[in-house]
Amino acid sequence: MSSVTASSASGTMLRRFRRSRSASAAVEFALIAPLFFGLLFAIIETALVFFAGQALETATQEASRAFLTDQAQSQGTKPADFKQSICNGVQALLDCGKLDIDVQSYPPGTPITMASPIEGGAYNAKNLSYNLPPAGSQNTVVIRSFYQWPLFVTGLGYNIANIGGGKTAGYFLLTSTVALRAQ
Repeated sequence: MSSVTASSASGTMLRRFRRSRSASAAVEFALIAPLFFGLLFAIIETALVFFAGQALETATQEASRAFLTDQAQSQGTKPADFKQSICNGVQALLDCGKLDIDVQSYPPGTPITMASPIEGGAYNAKNLSYNLPPAGSQNTVVIRSFYQWPLFVTGLGYNIANIGGGKTAGYFLLTSTVALRAQ
């Protein structure tokens, strides 16, 4: 085959390839699919974070009623028992071993100050404590629960992490706070 014939044949094949529309949908899908699935996974992950946060909020509110009715104070509820009462409401969704609680009691007229458990971008539970108010007191009780929710889509550039991580991993600290006056 001469070089003129070979270049003519390759030119004809290129023109036919450009005119052919039989695989254009597959090529377009291959170009758009990563963006579509990345966006889809980001939406799903964000929805899961909000759903888990709402479940933690509801469980903390339900468990906190024991403080409102003075039941926790009069029975001397221990931290593990209170944590378990929160876990009963979220055990299908969260790993209770990673749940942290903070219960603070403030006498009337005392300023309420709460330390953030995030220090330098890392979660630090060392400042969390469990202080029951005296039975029958008019103290204000602030109950907080924390859970480190693992994120997976952060590697795709969508990062809602507020602790740890970087580009490949991270956590979103779910927080629930209930403030009430013991009766």
